[in-house]
Amino acid sequence: MEVVHTIPELRAAVARARQAGKSVGFVPTMGCLHEGHLSLIRRAKQESGYVVVSIFVNPTQFGPNEDFAKYPRTFEDDRQGCEVAGASLIFAPSAADFYPAGASTWVDVEGISAGLCGEFRPGHFRGVATVVAMLFNAAQADVAVFGRKDLQQLAVIRRMVRDLHFPVRIIGHETVREPNGVAMSSRNRYLSAEQLTQATAIPSALSAAQALAKTGVTDAVKLRTAANDVLAAQPALKPQYCEIVDLETMAPVASTAGKRCAIAVACHLGATRLIDNADL
Repeated sequence: MEVVHTIPELRAAVARARQAGKSVGFVPTMGCLHEGHLSLIRRAKQESGYVVVSIFVNPTQFGPNEDFAKYPRTFEDDRQGCEVAGASLIFAPSAADFYPAGASTWVDVEGISAGLCGEFRPGHFRGVATVVAMLFNAAQADVAVFGRKDLQQLAVIRRMVRDLHFPVRIIGHETVREPNGVAMSSRNRYLSAEQLTQATAIPSALSAAQALAKTGVTDAVKLRTAANDVLAAQPALKPQYCEIVDLETMAPVASTAGKRCAIAVACHLGATRLIDNADL
């Protein structure tokens, strides 16, 4: 497995892979890889002959009071994990090299990025869309794999790819969970053992809404109430939102009837913000 740090090195490696007749898969990450990330790499390996993994803690998607400075950076462990999972190359640029001096161009996917996390993290999805567009341009992959835990991010990327005609196929890979059901996240390492147990109320809340939906209930208020009742029973959790949304637009719905919908939740647990979702 190769490790490169510049776009010319990345493009040269991708060109060699294409000359060898291989299709190119891509998994963008911010590092601090866990089993969820590794499952994305394995999925990309199934879909392509040459897998590029980017490891880049992107400064433009963090707000001024968020955890950019303390975001865990574990490159050596990440390198080993990528190799075992089947990655062909790691692209690990520095921010100074990746963002041109004086850069002033942004990709802003309007509407779909406004609610949910977008409401509470102004500028976050502009930073995400911009860096992913840059990475797509640099890697020139055929297929890219994203985790469905970040449901709104996946919807934003799909819309950007459609609107800007990026020649890359987007795959949303199912959320990988801890043994107790909590969605895997690099930020889970901030949680104590007690907090990790308390966090199980989040998947339990999603399950409560799903169970009610399976009985034929389509009213979003009733579905949200079922989830919120579970969240309220765990006082350590401070819910930020609990919404029933259309899977394509991320817009809240009054009813799930005839639509592809999901329940999406964000909560603070101590200083850590956790998100999760489930189809309905």
